[in-house]
Amino acid sequence: MESTRRSFLALFLLVVLGSSIATVEEENSEFWRSQARKTLQAALDRKLNTNVARNILFFLGDGMGLTTLTAARILKGQLENQPGEETVMTMDTFPNVGLAKTYSVDFQVADSAATATAYLCGVKTNLNIVGVNAAGRNGVCRTQKGNEVTSILKWAKDAGKSVGIVTTTRVQHATPAGSYAHSASRTWYCDADMPESAKRDGCTDISFQLINNTDIDVIIGGGRKYMTPTGTKDPEYPTDFFSNGERKDGRDLIKEWQNLKTGKVAHYVWNKADFDAVDPETTDYLMALFEPGDLRYEEERDPSMDPSIVETTEKAIRILQKNPKGFFLLVEGGRIDQAHHAGRASMALHEAVAFDRAIAKGLELTEEHETLTVVMADHSQPLTFNGFPFRGNSILGKSPLWAGDMLPYTTLMYGNGPGHKIVNGTRPDIRNVDTKSKDYIQQAAVPVDTTTHSGEDVAVLARGPMAHLFQGVNEQNYIAHAMGYAACVGADLRHCEGQTAPPLVHTTLKYNKNGAGAVSASAALLGSLLSGLLAITILM
Repeated sequence: MESTRRSFLALFLLVVLGSSIATVEEENSEFWRSQARKTLQAALDRKLNTNVARNILFFLGDGMGLTTLTAARILKGQLENQPGEETVMTMDTFPNVGLAKTYSVDFQVADSAATATAYLCGVKTNLNIVGVNAAGRNGVCRTQKGNEVTSILKWAKDAGKSVGIVTTTRVQHATPAGSYAHSASRTWYCDADMPESAKRDGCTDISFQLINNTDIDVIIGGGRKYMTPTGTKDPEYPTDFFSNGERKDGRDLIKEWQNLKTGKVAHYVWNKADFDAVDPETTDYLMALFEPGDLRYEEERDPSMDPSIVETTEKAIRILQKNPKGFFLLVEGGRIDQAHHAGRASMALHEAVAFDRAIAKGLELTEEHETLTVVMADHSQPLTFNGFPFRGNSILGKSPLWAGDMLPYTTLMYGNGPGHKIVNGTRPDIRNVDTKSKDYIQQAAVPVDTTTHSGEDVAVLARGPMAHLFQGVNEQNYIAHAMGYAACVGADLRHCEGQTAPPLVHTTLKYNKNGAGAVSASAALLGSLLSGLLAITILM
């Protein structure tokens, strides 16, 4: 009772102290009414864009739940010396917003393999499985055969479009793998990762499938070591044993990829200098693998060696858009999720801000009347935003309210994770700790080595042709079908039947001097399931 009374008193004092923080214009009722009228008029003036989508730009923020979106928005503004809460992310300007339910067939909380299969292939499946329906069993090769499902990337390629994947993880990771691979285990990056029984039953590793399943025009990310024979020294880290090639079959898939492209202008690069030298206008194919495994976090990236996600997105679009039939491009901000798994909220938010900048670059390089752009997350993370911080308080800072143990806490915390530290029944005292550091690990309620995912719905944002299909609350597998319908790829071609010259009615994005955007109208088996849980850990 006494602690409750103290909490209410502290909150009352905060309200009093914070009452003078608002700007003069925000204290004027007309400011908010005027803002609302403009937003309302933009919504009233908006016309449906019913064109057939020539291009699809699909941006996937791995682990980018709603709390991450909100916190990243604030961080973006604060990096520009603004309070942050009123900041507009590029993705905030998308006029159509819906929610997707993320559960897998076997679990309430899904992993990135099951979710990728849903939103890319249009079919929900089980945990740890990629490109295979729910009849597949984790790690059991024979259940894979006959249950493979194809993705919208494959549908687009079959329709004559150019296709590409850009990721900040390894290109064999769950999200990109969902666009081209069929695997009873998401962890079969190369043959060395596979059990002998799977090889005997005829299954192949994900790297092998990367170059043999679908003719992908642009492949950008990490994952060099899964492409070369055991012991092959890495060109960037020749003395690092853990960066060496890992393939037991002796195959050099990079060279095999180059041989498959004989007669075409195909470039393989592993550093920024060679990447920058690639001329999109004369390039047919590009494979760029910048690290042995996942790419470095944006905050730790060496700009002289590795391009940013903005740069890789731009290069991919410029190569793909030469095709008169259009393109499909998957861009994954994959390390948002990995930073969350490590409990490093600062790193995760900086990854999300960089991801949003890549979205802005995508919009800059394409035309809304012909390009459907979709932004979504595959699943969320157990990140909370709490504590009654003052307006403009650092999103990575501490709440002015202290807890019942008379110790401060950060406004961003995790439900579980490596940040759980209780010594003699007491939380760490963080009064003198720099919680804004990229290396700070947020406190967590439950001790686990790596955060689990969380199971709430994720946001789906869309603009461009048929973007209005992305609204309401839908199953996650609906996304692939809606994108396919909009672009007339895959099985459902009704949208393009009889259409010859669709009207060019679209919504444009305009930026003000502060970079903020504003929208305006312009005419299964239990054993295998449990083993899947053991296999996922940080790989989620």
